[in-house]
Amino acid sequence: MTDTPPCTPDELFQKLDDLGIETTTITHPAVYTVEESKEHCGDIPGAHTKNLFLRNKKGQMWLLVCFEDRKIDMKILGKALGAGKLSFGSADRLMEFLGITPGSVSPFTAINDKNNAVKVVLDKQMMKQSPINAHPLTNTMTTSISPTDLVKFLSAIDHSPEELDMDNLTQLAQDLT
Repeated sequence: MTDTPPCTPDELFQKLDDLGIETTTITHPAVYTVEESKEHCGDIPGAHTKNLFLRNKKGQMWLLVCFEDRKIDMKILGKALGAGKLSFGSADRLMEFLGITPGSVSPFTAINDKNNAVKVVLDKQMMKQSPINAHPLTNTMTTSISPTDLVKFLSAIDHSPEELDMDNLTQLAQDLT
């Protein structure tokens, strides 16, 4: 938690420019669900993301970035992350640590986590797609970025991501049922 105001999309774009990262951004009506995103952004090429802000009982937090259609078994995910039982972070916690409101969660929001309290986890299979599309701190825009540049950005803001084989998680969940 910090007293610094959260970054604006323009400040995010400046940071990306400073890092020599090329992106493309489109503006669209606000989207809050995967279905709304598909309606307004479905024709944008590349991988579209679902972003989950999660926490465990110990107060540890994760930002999971995966394919928008990925089915998530929270019990299996918690085991894979070594987190135990996971739940969704509250809107207040989301604002406190990532500086955004529900509907705008994305890997870019890690820029507001100045104390490195949130671990970023990326879907390994998603990272094989290019570009990756995510909200730039607001759900009224979508920014396309290459997987390499996404990792470059996250590393530059001290949030080197972990990649998780989400296909293996799906298989593990099927094996347990």
